[in-house]
Order: sequence, then C-alpha cells, then structure tokens
Amino acid sequence: MKKIKVLALTICCLIASDNVQAQEYWDKIKAKKSTLETDKGFINLNTKAFELKLVKASQTVAALSPISDKTFDFTPGDRLSIRDKDGLYQLGDINLRIKGADGSWKSYSTAVKRASVTALNASGNVLAAADLSNTLPADIPLTIKRFYEEKDGNLILRFEITNKSNSTQEIGALGVPMIFNNILEGKTLDETHLHNVFFDPYIGKDAGYLEVKRLSGHGPALLLLPEENMPFEAYRPLLDDETPRSIVFEGFHEWMPFSKAYADQEWKNADQWNTPNSLVLKAGESKSFSLRFVLVDEIENIQKSLIQNQRPVAVGVPGYVLPEDVDGKLFLKYKKEVKSFKIEPEGALVIDAKPTNKNGYFQYTIHGKKWGRARLTVIYEDGLEQTINYKIIKSETNVINDFGHFLTTAQWFDEKNDPFHRNPSVISYDYETKKQVSQDSRVWIAGLSDEGGAGGWLGAMMKELIAPNKEEIQKLEQFVDKTLWGGIQYNTADTLKYGVKKSVFYYEPKLMPEGTYSKDVNYKTWAAWDKKGSDDPGRSYNYPHVAAAHWTMYRLARYHEGLVTNHPWDWYLKNAYETSIAMTTLAPYYAQFGQMEGTVFLLILKDLKAEGYTEMANNLEAKMKERADHWRTLNYPFGSEMPWDSTGQEEVYMWSDYFGYNDKAKVTLDAILAYMPTMPHWAYNGNARRYWDFLYGGKLSRVERQIHHYGSTLNAIPVLEQFRKTPDDFHLLKVGYGGLLGGISNITEDGFGAAAFHSYPETLRIDYLSGDYGSGFFGYAVNTATFITNEKEYGWLAFGGNLKEKGDEIEVTITTAAKSKVFIAPKKLWLTLDAGTFNKVSYNTKTGVVSITLDPKTAYTPNAYLRVDHDVKLPYEKVRGAYKIALKSKAIQIKL
Repeated sequence: MKKIKVLALTICCLIASDNVQAQEYWDKIKAKKSTLETDKGFINLNTKAFELKLVKASQTVAALSPISDKTFDFTPGDRLSIRDKDGLYQLGDINLRIKGADGSWKSYSTAVKRASVTALNASGNVLAAADLSNTLPADIPLTIKRFYEEKDGNLILRFEITNKSNSTQEIGALGVPMIFNNILEGKTLDETHLHNVFFDPYIGKDAGYLEVKRLSGHGPALLLLPEENMPFEAYRPLLDDETPRSIVFEGFHEWMPFSKAYADQEWKNADQWNTPNSLVLKAGESKSFSLRFVLVDEIENIQKSLIQNQRPVAVGVPGYVLPEDVDGKLFLKYKKEVKSFKIEPEGALVIDAKPTNKNGYFQYTIHGKKWGRARLTVIYEDGLEQTINYKIIKSETNVINDFGHFLTTAQWFDEKNDPFHRNPSVISYDYETKKQVSQDSRVWIAGLSDEGGAGGWLGAMMKELIAPNKEEIQKLEQFVDKTLWGGIQYNTADTLKYGVKKSVFYYEPKLMPEGTYSKDVNYKTWAAWDKKGSDDPGRSYNYPHVAAAHWTMYRLARYHEGLVTNHPWDWYLKNAYETSIAMTTLAPYYAQFGQMEGTVFLLILKDLKAEGYTEMANNLEAKMKERADHWRTLNYPFGSEMPWDSTGQEEVYMWSDYFGYNDKAKVTLDAILAYMPTMPHWAYNGNARRYWDFLYGGKLSRVERQIHHYGSTLNAIPVLEQFRKTPDDFHLLKVGYGGLLGGISNITEDGFGAAAFHSYPETLRIDYLSGDYGSGFFGYAVNTATFITNEKEYGWLAFGGNLKEKGDEIEVTITTAAKSKVFIAPKKLWLTLDAGTFNKVSYNTKTGVVSITLDPKTAYTPNAYLRVDHDVKLPYEKVRGAYKIALKSKAIQIKL
C-alpha cells in the first residue's frame, strides 16, 4: 500500500481534543514548582537482578532496570523532570487511611507534600532506608520507615509501620502505588514498544501478584509478589494523580492489602473482588509490609517463576468463566496442602472434596451452580489464603439463544415514522432504563454505524451464524433489505456504491421538523455529526461490520435450506466482496491499518475461492496483500487511528500469517501476549487491554481499564490460530480461551450484551449501554471451538467440552453453542462444519482413530458439510472442499 500523505477528513475529532486537553494538563504540571529535590542527586544501587536508582532526597525510585538490559527502565523515569511535583506518585510512596477519634477515616500520603526524608543507616541486606515522617502530616499517629533490601538476588520494598501513639489505631486502607511506565504520550509505536510497559493484577489476596510487561512482549518481565503481610486485596485507581489520563495513558493504580475504609465509603455500592479488611495496631506495635520484585525471562514463564518463588499456582480449565453444563477443572500447586475452601455466594460453586494429585498439582472438578460472580477462597495449611474469582454463566447454548432473543425483541426498532429511516433494525439499548437508544449526543450510538451503533445488529447477525433461528433471521432479512442496503450502505450506481456511512442518525435541526431532537440531549459536542459528517464513507472501521452481515447471510443461505429467502446466496457473497473492496477505495486512509473484525475479509476470500469466483478472489487477495505488504515495512505494523491500540493486531496477524510473513505475525502475536494475560481471575484472564472506548460507546464515560471489551475475543482469534500451529504451547490456549469465553461473560442473565465491564472498585459491574459489544461477539462467533489436548502436567483436557477417559478412548461431549469446530491437539487435527453440529468426538490414543458423532437433521439443515484439514478420504461427495453428509433423524457416527 502506498503511504497515505493526506489525512482523511473523518479522523476522529476526539483524539485531537483529547490531546489538546492532555497537553494543557501537562503544561500545568510543568508550570508547578519542583518539590522532589532531584537537584540534590541520586543514589545508585544494584542487586543481582536489578539496577536501582533512587532520588536522594525522597528515596523514591527514579529508575528500575534489569541488569541484563540497563537501557530499559520499568518506571517513567524519562518523565521524572516533569513529574517531580507534589501530588504525583512515585514508586516507593505509600497511602493510608486511619480511623480518627470521631470514627471517620482520614487519608495520609507521602506524595501530597514532598520533603526530604531522613536517611537511616543501611547495612547487611538493606540497600537504603529512610524515615518518611517529614513527608507526612504531623498529626499522623504512626511512624513509617521504608527499606530497599536484597533477598536471594531479588529486590524487596518494605514498609515498617509503628503505632507511636498511646492508643490503638485502625488502618482502614493501605496502598502502595504501582508506578511503572505506561505513559505513551508523545511516543511513536516503535518507541512505545521499546520503552513502555503495561501491568496486570491478579487480585488474589496472599497468592496475588502484578505482572509488568513490555509492550513488545519480550522479556524480561517484572513480577511483584507479596513478601510479608501484603495480600493483594484491592486494586485502586490513583485518580488524584495529576498525570493526565487519556487515550495515551490509562492511569496508575495501587496495590492494597487493606481496603475497608474505601469499601465503607466510595465503594459501598459495589461488590468487591475480595472481602475488605482493616488492620488494628496496638500502641507501640510495629508491623512490616513488603513486596518482592522478581525478573522473569519470558512472559510465558511467569507461572514457572511463581512456583520457583514458592507462590501458589492455580490453573483453571476452561478458565474462570464457567458455563453451568461444563465439568470445570482446577489445578492447584503449592508447598502446603489445601486445608479448606470457602465459596461465596454459598452454593454458587461445587468443588470436589477429594482431589487427585498429579505432578504436584491437586486436581479438582468444579461446577458452576448459580449464575453470576462467585469467589472461591482456598485456605492452605499454613494459613495462606488464595481467592479465585469465577463468573458462572448459563450453558453457552442458552447464553447465545438468550442473546439472540434479546436483540430481536427488546432491541428490535421498528418505528414506522422514524425520520432517519432506521426501521427496522437492532438498535442500541440502555439496560439501566430498559429503553432503546434512539438519540445520543454521540450520534453513531443511535445511528446504527461505527462500532458503538452497529454493535446491536452486528451481534444479532453473528448470533445466527452459530445458532440460526428462522424467526430471528426473517427479521434480519428485513433489516438488510430496508435499512442496511441503501441506508447504512450506499446502493446507488455511483462512485459511493458499497460505501458505508458513519451514521444514519445526525444532528442538523435546520433539516428536520421541530421537536425531532430531544432537549435532554446535549448536541453541542464534536460527536454530534451533521448529515454531511454522518454520510461520510471514509472510515474503514465501519466496513467489516457490513461485510460480516452480508457474509453471514451468504453462509446461512448457502449451507442451509429455507433459512434465507429474500435473496439467493450469491447476492450476499458478492455484496460481501464489494464491501471489502469498497473499503480500500472509499476509505483508503484508515484501510492502511488493521481493522477490528478484519478476519472477515479472509473468510470472504476463502469462500470466493471455494465458489470458484476466481476473478473476485484474485482481486480481493491483491488488495489485501497490498495492505499486508505495507505492514511488512513497519517494525510494529498494528497502528490505528489511535496512538496505541489493541484493535488492529487481529487482522494484521491473520493476513501476515496467510501471506507467509511469519516475522510480522510473530511480532504481532508477541505484542498481543503482552497485553492479554492469563491469571486465576475471570475478569483479567484473557482480557485484552482496552481503556478508552467507554468514551465512545459506554454510558458511564471515562478512561478506565475495560473488562472483556471487544479486544478479548478479537485478539483470541490470532492466539488460538497460533495454538493450532503450535499445540505444544499451552500458554496460548489458556490465553486465547480466556479471551473467547470472556467475550460472552458480560451477557446478562436475560440476554443483554453489554459493551464491557467496569473495573474500578467503586463500580465493578457491566456498562449499561450495548455500545460496541457486537464487534466482540464477532470474535466469539467465528472463533468458538472445542480444543482437546494432552498436557504433561495436567493430563487430558477439553476446552469447550466435557471429557471422559475410557481406557484408550478419549471421549468429549461438545458444549460450545456452535458445536461446529473441534481441534485435537495431539494429531493437529482441525475439524469444522459449515452446517450441522458435532455431538461427540472421540479419539483412540492407541489406534489413532477419531470418531465423530453428528446431531440429527433439522428442518433447515438436512446436510452437514464437514471439512478435515488432514489427508483423509471419506465416502461422501465433496462440495466446495467439504464433505456433504446427509443427516438422519438420529445421530450418526463417522470414523476418520
């Protein structure tokens, strides 16, 4: 692709305004008086693993580098000359809330008012020490000393807190700010991937930890572990730090071993990840609180490092989003045995009382019994407590059916006199008010396009791909003919044909009748596009939604009988093709980037080839190769309209892999694994980093780490694709499946699909707008599959099925909603169905024979179409590369 020199007029105005606002904040910070006293010099220290640089006056961390790469700094040391002011947190600070005589909580922080600390003698394993009294208010009833120590080559950060008063003191909150370099402002993609980090919390009490990883995904990574009296109870955003949060800075958080003071006040309306606690210190009593800093050579070795550091390890299968019909597995490994379990709410989970022990792991079977969040507390013999947060959901089949029903009923919009011609359609929905959203100051929310407006109908379309329902499809056929084709998408024979509008709703009161626009909505914002702005076809990110709709209708029409009747299958496939081409011609600026749901273009290409549409296939492939060739010239080829994003990686990986650009596929996958962790917590397991889209598609609008926004399922596509290529890499399966099921964890019990879940401890619930959820559901729909693997440490496992071992026979009953894809890792065998569903799959480990059981025929699916990516010959006719198998009134079994 030729380098685009002219910026498209449709570039998101919010980026510019956000950058201006952020720059104003930075200017204010720069103008403030420096109080950290960096002019007094620094203290340089070393452990076997780290090079540590402290500000001499404050003894806060100025830089923290691995000995193996002293040019890299985990902290924002490159901004120390700007962030050297009162109120800006540094690594080494501490926050507290102490209960006063009147019963109220009073806050204290070493960051509020800087002053030189009193250095203490350092000897033995102590590298540096200080009394922090000078930088705390005089009325604090505690003495706090801070120590930097070396232990077994690792760095220890320890605070010693003494009650200097004559009375008992209750500490209701204690927090250590985690200040690492996630400030991306003013940097290129190359610079951010070389110098910046992201960090992910396992909020698991005594077993908790924090991962700090370079954006590139390359080691070494930093692991923070509890050393002494530092359970990871809560993770609080430091909203009082003046460093401007924006699309280039998610913000800082703090590790909290005690959080009761916040739970009693700011967080009282939210159900916390862990039970909030406080600490009582008697008069004259001292207590130490410390964290251990450990280097890990590669991200995939974090679990190994936990074991080496004698920390508890938990591995859940299929993860921690647990469908009610799934036989979940939980593997626990620790130096001490399990003493007991505690389940909250009571009865939400059922876990084996008698585990099996294999390779040092205690293996439990676990079942979800009550829909919603559930907390499992593991209490070990030495008193250590580990919490594992689960999300229990209905069976995947029921979740998806509920989702489809909600979309085509509660979200079905059919106001016949709608002046914007949005009827009929699946429109955005506000779950708090239980109303459709027909007006919003962000016009795309009510305008059926862009991610935040297309989310409803895109989700409805993709639901039919995996669980077709005739009644729902009939409604969607009306939507395609009356609203999508000729409405959202241009259908006239001119230069704009197949172009996709940014919104069909717009704000232009001069063109509309009096009373069209609600007086309760503030339309005086950049996001209230006029008709010209809304009609603009120049934003490429809108095209995959429409292409996916056409492609899904093609698949339903082609591989089923009587489900789709308004047009023949080829009408939809050709529209999918033309929409894909139109993106590259009508939206060339943004088309240089990877698109969310861009995988659909590859799926369309494969179907064009299967249908023998050679000319169209060659043209589409050439257009996509042009884009991939452009990405090949870049060190980090997944840019977007944002300075940094986790949107484009999905498509960049898929096309790089398709064209054999393995180096770029690896760079992309490494970056995904840097922001997509696996850990024993449903909210963070497989959660690809997104933190600004609540601004665009949420009801509660703020910069905040989003829990299972669309990045989780979309980024799971390349992760699980790579697992099928390298099935010995179990880390990929854990990450990818965490993202896959994470994508449906935010569907409510009655079927509403929320944009994402709010991570701030004051909220901890879904956002109430449907927003851009459909983009994520696309990732689930095209990627849902059953994976059968035999892992050395854990034995035979099934993700997306219930596994039984019967001698040499491994039998798996399929539990996914689609029941259309199965991967048997030991054989690298990938089985997929274009129509029909798997009931069971069995594998004989001795003979190597694979048997599949197909469900009976239905009114609209008389035939199954089976694809086998091995050199296998079956006694059935091949149609478009798939075996056409006539289904019967009873299940049939086929041996491969």
